Amino acid sequence: MQPTKRKCPVCGCPVQGRADKKFCTEQCRNDHYNRLNRDVNMQIRNINNILRKNRRILATLHTDGSRKVHRDRLLTKGFDFEHFTTCHQGLLGTVYYCYDLGYIKLDDGSLVLLVKIEKSA
Repeated sequence: MQPTKRKCPVCGCPVQGRADKKFCTEQCRNDHYNRLNRDVNMQIRNINNILRKNRRILATLHTDGSRKVHRDRLLTKGFDFEHFTTCHQGLLGTVYYCYDLGYIKLDDGSLVLLVKIEKSA
């Protein structure tokens, strides 16, 4: 009885080699798993883009030390308050960070105080 010819699930070419080998080439194997993870990778890429944009906006507004900025100024630049890398409770309120730059919502939330994580030597 002839053994059944295995075919690559990506391109349909015959698979040769070990009995448990599933793909004909590394390229087909990579293509298969990249297709499987495409949705997850796209979601992560989109969130990272939002976080980088938030940090870039904070960096343009941040000068030496901390300063107060109106919330609307951040919004007009495209800042997304729903996305941040971490947050913790500080003396003035919750500090929301986008990597090393962050903000604290003041009073009624119309003003934010910009803060920066200082590197220790």
